[in-house]
Amino acid sequence: MPKYVIERHIPGIGSSSPDELRRGAQASCDVLATLAPRVQWQESYVTGDKSFCVYIADDEQAIAEHAELSGFPATAVHEVVTVTDPTTAGA
Repeated sequence: MPKYVIERHIPGIGSSSPDELRRGAQASCDVLATLAPRVQWQESYVTGDKSFCVYIADDEQAIAEHAELSGFPATAVHEVVTVTDPTTAGA
């Protein structure tokens, strides 16, 4: 399945308490359970007003369906075409 990075504009998310983040993660997982195995959440990175979520999904439509059902916006969806890291340098 393709991998995607989803940018979500959520004002103030970076100021969320651990409990608020836990509740948000649970809400997302509840929706993911209904969409499985078409969509899988790997991890998210939270900044001040955005989160960047890494998902594996059948297609962008599955990502859009999760966003609609969960209430978490998919501001931009980017399909990952390759992954690079320090080992790419061959050092």
